[in-house]
Amino acid sequence: MDFDQQLKNAIARGTRSRDARSQAAISAAMTAEEQKNRHASMRLALSEEIENRLRTLADHFPGFEFATVIGEEGWGARITRDDLRLSQGKATESLYSRLEMVIPPKGTAPIIELIAKGTIRNREVFSRRHYQYLEDADLANLASMVSIWAVEYAEQFASQR
Repeated sequence: MDFDQQLKNAIARGTRSRDARSQAAISAAMTAEEQKNRHASMRLALSEEIENRLRTLADHFPGFEFATVIGEEGWGARITRDDLRLSQGKATESLYSRLEMVIPPKGTAPIIELIAKGTIRNREVFSRRHYQYLEDADLANLASMVSIWAVEYAEQFASQR
């Protein structure tokens, strides 16, 4: 076999290999409708997890008010609390504490995202974002992030009371 024939055969093999990889990637990729459905089902499960964790946290610290979050910013829950600091000879100071966790609506990227913001006594103590690609998303991992962040907030709140 001469060099030109070997070259043509090599190019043909390379082209077939590329086409096979492309076809495998296309068939493995989720369609837009599958992504939408997966995001919706995960969002529902995670928002229930968030509600359960924040309700439990609010039960351990009297004074927190629980609210479900459903809207443009996402789905989840928040707990809030207003305290007053009374000091002799000084003006009364209002102290605001809040923990909010939401799953934002599905955007253009094929991800599911979890966002948490925590404030204790008028000071932001954390702002967290965690995301996973929908194709590889692990509900148990995301639910554990909810628990970890709620426990972290509870520890910080208890240390600053």
